[in-house]
Amino acid sequence: MVTASHEHWPALRATDDKTAQYYIELLDIGLGDTPAGSTWRETMSVITYFPGRGSFREEAYLEGKAEGKAEGKAEGKAEGQVEGEAVGLAEAVVRVLERRGIPLADARRERILSCTDLDVLHQWLDLAVSATDAESLFAEGAPHPRT
Repeated sequence: MVTASHEHWPALRATDDKTAQYYIELLDIGLGDTPAGSTWRETMSVITYFPGRGSFREEAYLEGKAEGKAEGKAEGKAEGQVEGEAVGLAEAVVRVLERRGIPLADARRERILSCTDLDVLHQWLDLAVSATDAESLFAEGAPHPRT
């Protein structure tokens, strides 16, 4: 019987990360909810008694942490850009109506400013340029935000 001991770390470290992670996860699943599985998960935990020494566990943890941070940052940045674009478009719709002297009821202003649907906001901006009143932006057949 092959045991999961520290003598196997060099073999895992010598292989590419994807393959090593595959076998680590396969072993974890195979051991299941057994005492050996508990020992394996404890051994593979991120606690290290020698931080900064480049142990296998520490390297895997730091790599996963860095990947997660980068993914989260990219997702947050993309979401922020979309939200920012929506706010800018909504403010532009209101400004065009105001500059054209078209009155805008508070409820309509709030509807425009709370919209996050970029397609609708673009269409409202196009309509605001030639609208004779604010109601024409919301008339039947006019764009409505997706819910």
